[in-house]
Amino acid sequence: MRMYDVVIVGSGHGGAQAAISLRQFGFEGSILMVSRDTELPYERPPLSKEYLAGEKPFERLLIRPAEFWNSKNIEIELDCDMVSIDAESHVASSADGRQFAYGSLVWAAGGEPRMLSCPGADLQGVHGVRSRADVDHIAASLRSGANRIVVIGGGYIGLEAAAVLRKMRREVVLVEALPRVLSRVAGETISHFVQSMHKGQGVDLRLGVGVKRLVGDGSNVSGVELTDGTHIPADMVIVGIGIIPSVEPVKRAGVSGENGVDVDEQCKTSVADIYAIGDCACHTNAWAGGAHLRVESVQNASDMATTVAKVLCGQDAAYDAIPWFWSNQYDCRMQTAGLSVDYDQTVVRGLVAEAKFSLVYCKDGRISAIDCINNTKDYVQARKLIETRKVVDSVRLADASVPLKALGDL
Repeated sequence: MRMYDVVIVGSGHGGAQAAISLRQFGFEGSILMVSRDTELPYERPPLSKEYLAGEKPFERLLIRPAEFWNSKNIEIELDCDMVSIDAESHVASSADGRQFAYGSLVWAAGGEPRMLSCPGADLQGVHGVRSRADVDHIAASLRSGANRIVVIGGGYIGLEAAAVLRKMRREVVLVEALPRVLSRVAGETISHFVQSMHKGQGVDLRLGVGVKRLVGDGSNVSGVELTDGTHIPADMVIVGIGIIPSVEPVKRAGVSGENGVDVDEQCKTSVADIYAIGDCACHTNAWAGGAHLRVESVQNASDMATTVAKVLCGQDAAYDAIPWFWSNQYDCRMQTAGLSVDYDQTVVRGLVAEAKFSLVYCKDGRISAIDCINNTKDYVQARKLIETRKVVDSVRLADASVPLKALGDL
């Protein structure tokens, strides 16, 4: 058993940034990053876009080259699934029997793709989208001639996959159980624009209907039966219906939490010397009206990692970053700042028909979030207004000719 000052479980954006930030802030102790993956830390967002499309090789997805980790004296254990934490003795154990003693443990394990639970869900040709291996399997099926693809889920992962597959000239049917796509994260104006965009690109949208079962031709998927009785032929099924936080080992160690694991403003869990960051960390978010939630984004993982690194280096730090997101679909650039979970008014800036507009979410006259379609200027300027919580004039806000930076207190 080896002893480390800090053990980081997870090699995604959060885990990698935690290790990088510790060295940036002068941490001189020993650092170990443990990962279930077999690859060095790499970016996840391009997997369902440039990497699947074959536009970006895997080497360009690496967060840092191999020599970086060696030069910073950061050890990495790959293909190592951490399954048990002894919080009292400060020992983490893997499925294959490796044990690591720690001074502080940073849990950055993220989550696993939520898969279907209906009959036929275990057929070959049914894929999640979370790791390089997932996307490599999808790409292999495409090379083998898979042409009719059913995408389950109208969130960002499903929509991005659908966009790439249409660019590759595959037949795509997208199934969403709710009445509109992006219903959990965006207003109706954005949903309707995105739906229209995908329809215009040839995606067959099936909204407000669920999956009853998957049909197989032997061991391979051959179709999807919907709850309305419709049968859709399929050579492949891609499932993008969210993630299940990977938290069981720390939960068994006594860490509290219902939706992932709970953390305070310093990303500390309820158990001494155990921190949690990224997709699995449930926190009180000031930019969501104080709601207790998980935020699944690169920004959240990276900023939480920086907070933990500062705390471990003895600095006074608290996580309070404005959430932001992005998505590229076809030639459309979608950018979001803030969280549209607590608002009483929406304002459209620009013309939806021209595919360059913003949907602004307001609460008590203050901008709480913004979704921007091909409108980076609004995105950049809105962040400052969200941060300062200034009251804005709703009439001027709706005038796209008025820069957001020109809006101030009434």
